[in-house]
Amino acid sequence: MANCLTLKKSNCKNCYKCIRHCPVKSIRFSANQAHIIGNECILCGQCFVVCPQDAKEIVNETEKAKVLLASGAPVWVSLAPSFIANYDGVGIAPMRAALEKLGFAGVEETAVGATIVKNEYERMLSEDNCDVLISSCCHSVNLLIQKYFPAELPYLADVMSPMLAHCQDIKKRNPGAKCVFIGPCVSKKDEAEYYEGVVDAVLTFEELTKWLEEEGITLEKNIDVTPESRARFFPTTGGILKTMTKDIPGYTYLAIDGVENCIEALRDIESGKIHRCFIEMSACSGSCVGGPVMEKYHRSPVKDYMAVSNYAGNRDFDVAQPDPVTVRKHFIPIEHKLPIPTDIEIAEILKKMGKLRPEDELNCGSCGYNTCREKAVAIYQGKAEISMCLPYLKEKAESFSDCIVSNTPNGLIVLNENLEVQQINDAARRIMNIRSASDILGDQVVRIIDPQLFVQVLNTKRSVRDQRVYLAEYKKYIEESVIYDGTYNLLVCIMRDITDEENEREKKESISRQTVEIADKVVDKQMRIVQEIASLLGETAAETKIALTKLKESINDE
Repeated sequence: MANCLTLKKSNCKNCYKCIRHCPVKSIRFSANQAHIIGNECILCGQCFVVCPQDAKEIVNETEKAKVLLASGAPVWVSLAPSFIANYDGVGIAPMRAALEKLGFAGVEETAVGATIVKNEYERMLSEDNCDVLISSCCHSVNLLIQKYFPAELPYLADVMSPMLAHCQDIKKRNPGAKCVFIGPCVSKKDEAEYYEGVVDAVLTFEELTKWLEEEGITLEKNIDVTPESRARFFPTTGGILKTMTKDIPGYTYLAIDGVENCIEALRDIESGKIHRCFIEMSACSGSCVGGPVMEKYHRSPVKDYMAVSNYAGNRDFDVAQPDPVTVRKHFIPIEHKLPIPTDIEIAEILKKMGKLRPEDELNCGSCGYNTCREKAVAIYQGKAEISMCLPYLKEKAESFSDCIVSNTPNGLIVLNENLEVQQINDAARRIMNIRSASDILGDQVVRIIDPQLFVQVLNTKRSVRDQRVYLAEYKKYIEESVIYDGTYNLLVCIMRDITDEENEREKKESISRQTVEIADKVVDKQMRIVQEIASLLGETAAETKIALTKLKESINDE
């Protein structure tokens, strides 16, 4: 398969919307990134349509077309008949004029090739005695059968698509010419790549529009009328049938659109429930006018159908029907074998996802898969990860959060903007002697604590941290932080019980005060003793001085 769809890796946001809308689940998710599985993809383009981040993009072939124009060879355009729905009020004549300004040698409607294909379907039904015949115009339907219903390939009409038939016809009439197909389809890029030499480049309407804008070319509003244009019905649901002669007795003709409906029809064929029937199958809901490039921009299905219907004529294009052999297209099965887990292996994966019992399998589809078991199979095949299960992640996160909240030594109280208690943990209940969380949940916080600090934080929108508070009612000292969460308008109060610390501090302060008092008393006593000693020493010194003086005098007298 050509790499028609690519991914802008940086834009993937893990929404799983692409997986959810992929009818064949051909998307692998790993390392928080979606990856398209080429050998499983049917190129319906739904992932491109639904991606909210525009992470999927279609490979642009505008430069390839420009190279063809620069080659010197005449380059013709095969223009899909759905153009009338994409370019409001613009018929084939102004489209041809605009495209010729870009340098194209000629422009024809792909509906010419559709007429060739329709004629071949009629021949096969009348001459080949077909039991069940499935139209092969839609390449995505062809890929669906080739990859997922290979047993039904004998029922798939081995006829070229209108694009291939038309481009082949153009090249037959214009030797040496190159062909560029322009339409609303992603899968046509792959079809052109696979059947080399028929279509040289494929552009989407989006690519064409940007190219015209770059060149300053404006499309004129002008609707021309051509009675010989019945095949313009082809891009609508039932459009092929509208162009066919349905006169085979006992034969049923019906149209089915949407991949899911096509899958159910193929299952019916597989079970042998359907016989004598021609089935027009289109992967897109509404057929080609609901193509991914058109649907991406929210086209109006009713308006678009009316545009096509009003533009189509009541007679066939005048074409030279080629030999049936020249419009043959052979389809072969495309294998994409994947390992299938046993029931035991599925059970083990489900267990890792927290699905221990059947009732745990919610089948919510948030991961993109229809059931938990389908998701488990995808995990086994390497297409999905356990972390894609949102209920599992939610429960894991809640369990982790509850574990932290329940086991932290700090008290936690969560309040809403009305100061109503939303959550309270065990530590907070112990601080305030609350028997059960249910006793206070939903009530005003004023019941258990002074709300002044909470009101302050709520009014100022500024958090307060590490403020010491004495809760007289509970005889507790706490270190309190009140955090304001502006996103959810919540107040988170974190309380650290510092009662023991405070009591220990006060005890130490008391001991310090007592020590100081004792030290003061000892100093005072020592000072008194010193003073008494000094006084005694002073008296003794004076008496000694007097005695010695008298002794000196007596000696001198002798």
